[in-house]
Amino acid sequence: MTSATKTAGVGAPARPGTAAGGGALAGTGTLVRFALRRDRVRLPVWILALLLGTLSTANSYAELYGTPEDRANAVETMGSPAGLAMSGPRHYLDDYTSGAMLGHQMLGFTAVLVGLMSVLVITRHTRAEEETGRAELLRSTVVGRHAHLAAALSVAALANLVLGLLLALGLGGLGIDGVDAGGSLLYGAAHAAAGLVFAGVAAVTAQLTAHARGATGTALAVIGAAYVLRAAGDSGESGALSWLSPIGWAQRTYVYVDDDWWPLLLCLALAAGCAATGFALSTRRDVGAGIRPQKPGRPVASPALGTPLGLALRLHRGMLAGFGAGLFLMGAMYGSILGQAEDMLKDIDQLQEALERIGGTGIAEAFASMVMVVVAVVAAVYVVMAALRARAEETAGRAEPLLATGLSRGRWAGSHLAVAMGGGTLALLVAGLGFGIAGAASTGDGVLVPRLVGAALAYAPALWVTVGVAAVLFGWLPRASAVAWIVPVYAFVVGYLGQILRFPGWMNDLSPFGHVPRLPAADLDWTPLLVLTLVAAGLVWLGLAGLRRRDLETK
Repeated sequence: MTSATKTAGVGAPARPGTAAGGGALAGTGTLVRFALRRDRVRLPVWILALLLGTLSTANSYAELYGTPEDRANAVETMGSPAGLAMSGPRHYLDDYTSGAMLGHQMLGFTAVLVGLMSVLVITRHTRAEEETGRAELLRSTVVGRHAHLAAALSVAALANLVLGLLLALGLGGLGIDGVDAGGSLLYGAAHAAAGLVFAGVAAVTAQLTAHARGATGTALAVIGAAYVLRAAGDSGESGALSWLSPIGWAQRTYVYVDDDWWPLLLCLALAAGCAATGFALSTRRDVGAGIRPQKPGRPVASPALGTPLGLALRLHRGMLAGFGAGLFLMGAMYGSILGQAEDMLKDIDQLQEALERIGGTGIAEAFASMVMVVVAVVAAVYVVMAALRARAEETAGRAEPLLATGLSRGRWAGSHLAVAMGGGTLALLVAGLGFGIAGAASTGDGVLVPRLVGAALAYAPALWVTVGVAAVLFGWLPRASAVAWIVPVYAFVVGYLGQILRFPGWMNDLSPFGHVPRLPAADLDWTPLLVLTLVAAGLVWLGLAGLRRRDLETK
């Protein structure tokens, strides 16, 4: 039993008067406290990041679109099908105040992030507990069959409600014209309702597969499908497809415009239905197993699985495929509006100044360079997850049997790092390809395809440095491995928002992404790319050296 479990008191003997097997929900309250203790850092970081990001965006909209003329120009831009696909339903444009702009352009995007938070909470405290064997250990005490799922849903619900309340209070206190208290309360409630829906979805997917990553990936695919349905519906004439998406329901509250609360009833009904389905499915499977039967596999493994790299590729292939598809679609969405970039941004002074600092022969090139930063940051999220997979294998106890053979630590960890570096480069390639194909169709310039692919691949050395940072932390400070997430977060803040908010140049220099030439607007300079590659190689070597000198940690 782990020390954290002992501290929470979950594994303690039954108290007097408490019968073993005291109901399917026995021990739920204790598990809720245990989960909150384990997530005492994760959840506050999630909530504060979403809150501060929303508040800063609301202030930015008030500054960038401070006059009716500015907002009228924004209406013309966002009224195109591509603009509506990236934002929300057309009805928001009828009275485009700062509040309506926030609901139109931000609600759908942040609902995805809230859904991601909810999914990770559910899978972490349900399927991951079963996969590691802790759930079976706890069930040998006074813990009911449904206690883990009930506790996870309770924690996710609490996190979403706290986020919704803070959003309501924060936005209502900004004093921005068009952002009133009633609309702010609905804005926060819409986020909480969307989060509850995807928590319910994760409660179902956690029953389907025996692996936490499979449950998470399936739930994230549902979030992606919901966003795509919303985008397809809002860009069409009828908007019917948006009514198939819980994100579309949240946006159809028309917050700060009509303030309709009733669409949130659909979210609550779906969330309750999914949660009930999750409980029902959990009774139809064994602990540690999934509803979906595992394939028996081949009688003889392929030769590739006999190598460290082949095994690492097998473990990473699902996540790599998901990120690759997502980045291709992301690039295609941005590329579809590349031909309208000049009209979209011509009246926004701060963005114009930011694009002028990037350089280039036109606004479209500068806009593409700014978008590449976002693409690279999303790819960096993948490489951090892939690079830290070795840490997950170590703590789960799966690395120790492999290393008990003739496999060296360097080859084992190096295979995961190699897949992270190669997979990140491949993700950049497909993102640039999607951006280039859609951009060429939007502008009629076929030369954009190779140029945008090259612009995306220029960020590969920065991704490799990110992998190197994760390798150093994993090798020398394994319990601080999560600090590697600072690299993509910082890169987004200073590389994208910093261009608009005029951060000092030295802040950009602290990020590996800040040294990449801003193609296609800037000229290609090989020197920083070569230096970043050498730095990445040094960091990887240093990380593997640290791994060879420390003991393995197995929970």
